Order: sequence, then C-alpha cells, then structure tokens
Amino acid sequence: MGSKSPRGEFAARQLKRKRKNFRWSDRYFNRRMLRLDEKVDPLQGAPQARGIVLEKVGVESKQPNSAIRKCVRTQLIKNGRVITAFLPGDGALNVVDEHDEVVVEGIGGTRGGAMGDIPGVRWKVVMINGVSLNELVYGRKQKPAR
Repeated sequence: MGSKSPRGEFAARQLKRKRKNFRWSDRYFNRRMLRLDEKVDPLQGAPQARGIVLEKVGVESKQPNSAIRKCVRTQLIKNGRVITAFLPGDGALNVVDEHDEVVVEGIGGTRGGAMGDIPGVRWKVVMINGVSLNELVYGRKQKPAR
C-alpha cells in the first residue's frame, strides 16, 4: 500500500485540500500568489508607464563591450518612483529633453531583468510627448513643443 494520499470513493475533498497546501512549497506559485514581484516592480505589473525625464545619463556597458549607452532618469507619474530607461536608436539622446513626458516599457531581458550589456537598466523609452521615439529618430515626425 504505502501511499499517503487517500484513494477511496470519497477522497476528492482531501486530495484537493492536500494539493492546495503542497502548491505553496513551489517557489514560483508562492511569489505569484503573494504578488511579491508586482509589489517590487516600479510599473506595478503594468506593461507601460508614463514618466517625466529628470536628467540624461550615460551608462557604461559591461565587459567585453566598451560604450556609453544613452539613458534617461525618469520619475514615474503613477507612483513617483525614479527609474533609468534606455534610449534606443542612433541620436535618440538629441531628441529628448529634461521635463519631457515619456512612455517607458520593459526592455525584454530574461524574467524582467536587464538586457544585453546595459547593467541595471530594465526599461526603454518608446514615446516622447505622445510621439513615437522611432518616428522622431528617423525624422519622420517633429516633436511637439510643450
């Protein structure tokens, strides 16, 4: 015999309760149920967030690369937290100014982390003052004056 689980005709309720309890020993289930990652995340689980540019910063890339990646320090509107967001595209830094309103989203690293050789930067800028950063970088649109 030896099985610790009930096997009888009326065992469903106990099996269900047992399974429910055991699930809590799974690390990923636990974090998901207690919403730990959502609480820590500056975007609070949202796919995108609006923010105000505080300053432009250059972040040095990790070894073996050698470059200064252009980023902006951004204060999120929804909760006031300050994050560093990457500016993709050639010459994107010239388009963005301080006090611009930007939309940021995840940069796409594994499990919501940093991507590539940019240390500690988990977000990228996708819009500036309601206009796509891509359009501005390629010169297809002008940035509206605020």
